[in-house]
Amino acid sequence: MSLLIQISDTHFGTEQAAVVAALYRLTQALKPDVAILSGDITQRARSRQFAAARRFLDELHVPKVMSIPGNHDIPLLDVFARMLYPYRNYMRAFGAELEPQLDCEAFRIVALNTTRPTRHKNGEVSPHQIERVTEQLRAARPTQLRIVVTHQPVQVMHPQDVENLLIGHEAAARAWVGAGADLMMGGHIHLPYVLPLKRMFPGLSRSAWVVQAGTAISSRTRAGIPNSVNVVHHECGAISCGIERWDFQATAGAFTCVAREQLVLDR
Repeated sequence: MSLLIQISDTHFGTEQAAVVAALYRLTQALKPDVAILSGDITQRARSRQFAAARRFLDELHVPKVMSIPGNHDIPLLDVFARMLYPYRNYMRAFGAELEPQLDCEAFRIVALNTTRPTRHKNGEVSPHQIERVTEQLRAARPTQLRIVVTHQPVQVMHPQDVENLLIGHEAAARAWVGAGADLMMGGHIHLPYVLPLKRMFPGLSRSAWVVQAGTAISSRTRAGIPNSVNVVHHECGAISCGIERWDFQATAGAFTCVAREQLVLDR
């Protein structure tokens, strides 16, 4: 059984020490094979915030790590830096690859940079990105769980979140599901949920799910929603995968599994 942990919207600069310590303990206990940081790693894209994020990532001791930038990971007020070298601080901490991929026994993961320096917080997926991800999904083996990672969501639960949808989400979702995607993971709105994509896009050729993460360690939680992470379980070749939501419980000082779903894969 392979494990993947999704850690999103850490917003370093607003991290809470007790929650960070609890997340270290959780990863030590679960020993995930893969960690995905799905954007908004820092609060204001400052060098010291990226340095803290890099130390955090190193101390997780997860064998394979993937990360993508979110809208908070490019400069906001320094317009010169935002336009000329928006990812400089990000790259110093996490390397030059803004759209990493992972091809291992249990998972085929394709991650996208959906930030745009010309947009404040809205994310966008281009036709070229849609086509490239489609080709990569088609190259996956039948035994792999096929995952696409974006920062902004491709499906939302509440009307007030519609403005946060990824620009180009419908074209992307239809193309990627048709090419074999099983999960589309994201963050941005600090609200964890698992939803079937057919709820928003009727007529899809296959079943697939949106897996959204809350903020993992930041004090910038959404009203009534604690810090949380997602854990994905998958056995290579299995016809289902497990999704767990782990919430930070302040009284216990620990992350606790509060929800489990077993998703039947469309094979």
